[in-house]
Amino acid sequence: MLDDVLGGLGGGSGFVLAIALFIILCIYLGIRIVPQSEQHVVERFGRLKSVLGPGINFIIPFLDRVAHKVSILERQLPNAEQDAITKDNVLVKIDTSVFYRILEPEKTVYRIRDVDGAIATTVAGIVRAELGKMDLDEVQSNRAALIAQIKEQVETAVDDWGIEVTRAEILDVDLDQATRDAMLQQLNAERERRAAVTRAEGQKRAVELNADAELYAARQNAEARRVQADAEAYATGVVAEAIAKGGLEAVQYNIALEQVKGITRMAEGQGTSTIVVPADAVDAFGKAFQMLKGRG
Repeated sequence: MLDDVLGGLGGGSGFVLAIALFIILCIYLGIRIVPQSEQHVVERFGRLKSVLGPGINFIIPFLDRVAHKVSILERQLPNAEQDAITKDNVLVKIDTSVFYRILEPEKTVYRIRDVDGAIATTVAGIVRAELGKMDLDEVQSNRAALIAQIKEQVETAVDDWGIEVTRAEILDVDLDQATRDAMLQQLNAERERRAAVTRAEGQKRAVELNADAELYAARQNAEARRVQADAEAYATGVVAEAIAKGGLEAVQYNIALEQVKGITRMAEGQGTSTIVVPADAVDAFGKAFQMLKGRG
């Protein structure tokens, strides 16, 4: 009898221990701690149940299970190089890189298998299509606009996959050797053309400056002649006015007086022994003397 009681007690404690272990296991399976950089996709009997965000989450043990652990960190696709033909039929090699992150893991895990491969293929097709619309010069000069167009179209294409394209880059645009040689020749020709235009503009400017100088000199000469003519006209006017006011005798008097002054200055000169007197000097002296007497 005692052995039966002890056996019953032993069996009961084992059952309690089993219940305790089962409860601990349920708690362990029901609590899910999700890191900040991840989101977990939960399935129930193979179907999508919920998406667990960062922190402590609870699920029903044995019914729910974490089927996918998806990183939501930004990712970079491996650099991809693809050939493309521009609008002006130039073969170029474009080296691209795309950055993206997963926003809706439930779409990503159930709608696409290889995310990186799918995005890379999409980018390659879009790059070829966009380059086919542009000339080579536009590709080189409008790289920022081209990147913006590629990013926008890739975002539209991957929207159903729950993915956000954060950045797209064109790392390099490579040309074949024949195209490079042709572009170099074109560049040299353009430089020579610009140099010729510069020389022609310099010569034109020199001619213009020379013409301006000649025009300025002509204007100055004309101005000098005009001033001289004005002076002569003024002197003539003064003489005419004097004749009108004082008569012809006054003019003759002034002329005779100037002649007398000139002879006087010659006589006062040092080392002068001989004075040359004009033939009409005597008459001039006489007229001047008579006029002085008349004025006296």
